[in-house]
Amino acid sequence: MSLKAAPPKFGQALRAVRLERGLSQEDFYEVSGRTHLSRLENQGASPSLNKVVQLAQTMGVHPLTLLTLSFCSKGSAAEVEKLLASVRDEIASFENLRLGTRDRHRRTA
Repeated sequence: MSLKAAPPKFGQALRAVRLERGLSQEDFYEVSGRTHLSRLENQGASPSLNKVVQLAQTMGVHPLTLLTLSFCSKGSAAEVEKLLASVRDEIASFENLRLGTRDRHRRTA
């Protein structure tokens, strides 16, 4: 990543979005127990990618929203835009990105 990434604060982002949406920990009963959700929010556990998707769906946000906010200290519009611009530039720099293919051959010079 071109920006030096601080350790992600997924739990902080999860709690902030959950509270912003007016949801309690009990509202996640279909995807996560309250104890596990509390561990996630308090940085005592790290979620799998599938769990991030389930949590985001429960809150009605895109999983990238949670992940983006995890790498922001305040979540301000300017901070988020700077991070997303960096990610856009990195993705644009890939010349031979082959998502969805099994081709593992790398281009040689």
